[in-house]
Amino acid sequence: MNLKPETLQRIDEVITHYPVKRSATLPLLHLIQEDVGYIPPETFEWVAAKLEIQPINVYDVVTFYPMFRQKPIGRRHIKVCRTLSCALRGGYKTCEEFEKQFNTKVGEISPDGEVTVEFVECLASCGTAPVVLIDDELHENVDTAKAKQLSDQIKAEAAKRR
Repeated sequence: MNLKPETLQRIDEVITHYPVKRSATLPLLHLIQEDVGYIPPETFEWVAAKLEIQPINVYDVVTFYPMFRQKPIGRRHIKVCRTLSCALRGGYKTCEEFEKQFNTKVGEISPDGEVTVEFVECLASCGTAPVVLIDDELHENVDTAKAKQLSDQIKAEAAKRR
């Protein structure tokens, strides 16, 4: 695994918090995804060796929990809630607007590599539906106009980096 030295240090430290090494599987996977952006295929063997378990045990955890990604995503991650409150208040149209703005489809990386748009289950803000989580920032009452405004902001930030 090609992880940052500080991630490797945190991994070694986290393992010491558990009397049974295998219990550190979830925290290690979170640290790896935080560093790399997703869970690469070589992770299963690497974590298994580190925790003295079988790779299938790591694979089971990664495939069970939807927060673990097994493929790269764009630099920015746009998560649009699709559960009932958000769906009734226009969440699907909001998602379509993000797809249109970034010329992409749900689950894919935009052609410029900037974003991945994803439909997710409840973001726990039903009273302010539809809601969108961009990276770690929650946006409420995101209709298509607000989705365009957020998209323009992301595009402007990307242009500044170039």
